[in-house]
Amino acid sequence: MEAYTDFASVYDTFMDNAPYAEWAGYIVGLLKKYGIRPCGEEAIEQGDEADRVHQEALAAERNVVVDLGCGTGTLTELLADAGYDMIGIDSSQEMLNLALQKKERSGREILYLMQDMREFELYGVAGAFVSVCDSLNYLLEEEEIVETFRLVNNYLYPGGIFIFDFNTVYKYETVIGDATIAENREDCSFIWENYYDAEAQINEYDITVFIREAEGDRFRRFTETHFQRGYTLEQMKAMVKRAGMVFVDAVDADTHGEVHGESERIYLVARECGKV
Repeated sequence: MEAYTDFASVYDTFMDNAPYAEWAGYIVGLLKKYGIRPCGEEAIEQGDEADRVHQEALAAERNVVVDLGCGTGTLTELLADAGYDMIGIDSSQEMLNLALQKKERSGREILYLMQDMREFELYGVAGAFVSVCDSLNYLLEEEEIVETFRLVNNYLYPGGIFIFDFNTVYKYETVIGDATIAENREDCSFIWENYYDAEAQINEYDITVFIREAEGDRFRRFTETHFQRGYTLEQMKAMVKRAGMVFVDAVDADTHGEVHGESERIYLVARECGKV
């Protein structure tokens, strides 16, 4: 799952049209819908001092949100802006370096951890996990997905929720397929060559990037190869169940309506219901 090394330096440039604010707003709405509220919004019942201290401690745990596959931290920062105590986990040091730069500029108290999502460790529990921008599609085997889901379940507060998205088989097979995509900017350009293996449900894309050097008109060239796997909603629901969580809901990520046969990306919500 080695990816986002050199490409990290231009990731935000080529993602500058992504509707992060819209994504964050929708995720915050889901978090609140399922009881994960920003710090300060949690109602603390009246009681003696010991009771209130205990309730505040529980609320602090419940309102921690972990961004799994946080990348350069754009969404992590937006969720922190919404009032959540954020932890960001990613396996790419290059991506996390950019996230740390954003943290330094914003002054947010975000904890970033360089860990593989298939074997991450935390020192406590969280009320929710989120994983978006097709991070889970980088896991190519179902057992890797299940193990990641089991870890999420293990670190979720009782009744906590997991919100994640994934690209579907339909998207890779029909929408992207064997295509070549190119984009030219003033200081950087890329060529994306896509290949899809329908039998294995594996999508391969080779990204060649050209970056203008600091001085002059010379460009540096590098290439990264990424592999992703498409999944169906039925496969994801089965893996959620195997991991010990309960399926709650699924929506089309573009319309926020019902999932259908041509859904390209799906949001899925699962809930912790005991440890396995």
